[in-house]
Amino acid sequence: MNIIVTGGAGFIGGNFIHYVIKKHPDDRIVCLDKLTYAGNLSTLAPVMESSAFRFVRADICDREAVYRLFEEEYPDVVVNFAAESHVDRSIEDPGVFLQTNIMGTATLMDACRKYGIRRYHQVSTDEVYGDLPLDRPDLFFTEETPIHTSSPYSSSKASADLLALAYHRTYGLPVTISRCSNNYGPYHFPEKLIPLMIANALNDKPLPVYGQGLNVRDWLYVEDHCRAVDLIIREGKDGEVYNVGGHNEMRNIDIVKLICRELGKSESLITYVADRKGHDMRYAIDPAKIHRELGWLPETSFADGIRKTIRWYLENREWWETIISGEYRNYYENMYGNR
Repeated sequence: MNIIVTGGAGFIGGNFIHYVIKKHPDDRIVCLDKLTYAGNLSTLAPVMESSAFRFVRADICDREAVYRLFEEEYPDVVVNFAAESHVDRSIEDPGVFLQTNIMGTATLMDACRKYGIRRYHQVSTDEVYGDLPLDRPDLFFTEETPIHTSSPYSSSKASADLLALAYHRTYGLPVTISRCSNNYGPYHFPEKLIPLMIANALNDKPLPVYGQGLNVRDWLYVEDHCRAVDLIIREGKDGEVYNVGGHNEMRNIDIVKLICRELGKSESLITYVADRKGHDMRYAIDPAKIHRELGWLPETSFADGIRKTIRWYLENREWWETIISGEYRNYYENMYGNR
C-alpha cells in the first residue's frame, strides 16, 4: 500500500512509521509534517534514506499543498496523526488547536474525496470522553460512552471525530477512528509526564507534579498502539470507532516515584505545583471491541515498557537534550516557573 502518514515526525506518528516499514517492507510511506515545535526530523533519521519512504514538509491546513501531494502520490490510505496535542498549550492558546485539529482534518478528508482513498484513519484520544470518578474503578470508556470534553484540546479532537463520521455518512468516505489511552515510549516529546520526569531526574532538576498527583491514566506502550492502528487500517470496518487501551491504570505520582526508583534518584526532587484548569481525574479504556473484532491485545506490560523507555532516554540523550535546550526551554519556564 501507499500510505500518507501525517504528523509522522512526532511521537506516535514517528513510531508508527518505524513499525510499518519494519512490518510491511513492501509498503510505501509518505510522511507529511509541518515540523512544529513537537516535530523532530531526527526521529525519522533511521528511515530517511529508505527507498520506501518520502518526507514532505507541509501544513495539513494548506489545501494547495495537500492536494498537490495527493496528485503526486495517489495514496491508498491516509493515517492522520497530525495534531496539536498538549492540553496545557490548548488552555493557553485554543485557536491553533481548532485550526489544526478540525480544519486540517477537513482538508485531508476533502483531498480523500477528490482523489479517492481506500481508508482514511483518524487518530483520536480517550480524552474526548471526559473523565471518570476515582471511586468507581468498575467504570470504563467504551465506544458508546457519550463525548464529554474538558479542554480546548479534547474538544477539537472530538470535533474532528464527529466531522470524520459525518463525512462517512454524507459522502461515503471510508473512515475509521481510534481513541487511545496515554502512550509512552521512545521519541516522546519532553513536555509530557513520563519523558519530562525522566529528563529532569537525570539532570537532578525538580519534578513538577500537578496537584497531589492523584490523577489516574491508562498507559499503553507506543508500539502496541502502532500495532492497533496498523490492524485497523487493514482490517477495520468503515465507519467504526475502536478504543485502544492497556488496562494499565496508574496514578501520576506513582509513575513519578517509579521513575525516581529506576534512576536511583531521591523523591525529594518531586515538587507539587498548582493544578491544571479543568484537570480530568481518571481515564480508563475498555478495548473489548478491538480485541473481539480484530484480535488486538497489548503485548507490553507497564513494568517492561517503562524500563525500555527509560533505557531509550539514557541511550539517546542527544535527542532530548537538543530539544530542551531550544524553544521548549522558554515554554517550560512560562508553564512552570511561577507555580
